[in-house]
Amino acid sequence: MPAETHVERGAFGPDDVFAIIRERLAEILEIDEDTIRRESSFADDLGADSLALIELVEVLEEDIGERTVGFSFDDEDLAELHTVGDAVDYVMARLGTTG
Repeated sequence: MPAETHVERGAFGPDDVFAIIRERLAEILEIDEDTIRRESSFADDLGADSLALIELVEVLEEDIGERTVGFSFDDEDLAELHTVGDAVDYVMARLGTTG
């Protein structure tokens, strides 16, 4: 099996996922990464609208999908993601790990 198709389940931990989300969200919202915490609400604390969240999901699918085959968000699950921590937990669950 070619190396690029091999999926290593333990490749991401919660801190890794948080770092990716934080970096990408800061770019999308044009804010300082230091203002983004796990407990930050997308709408209330960060001012992210639904378009910003869709952009975040697309970037995460691309970034994480490069390292894990078949990673994606289910569109119907997006309404359940209210905080950055919710997004981290969701990604970890989709990767088949807990944290």
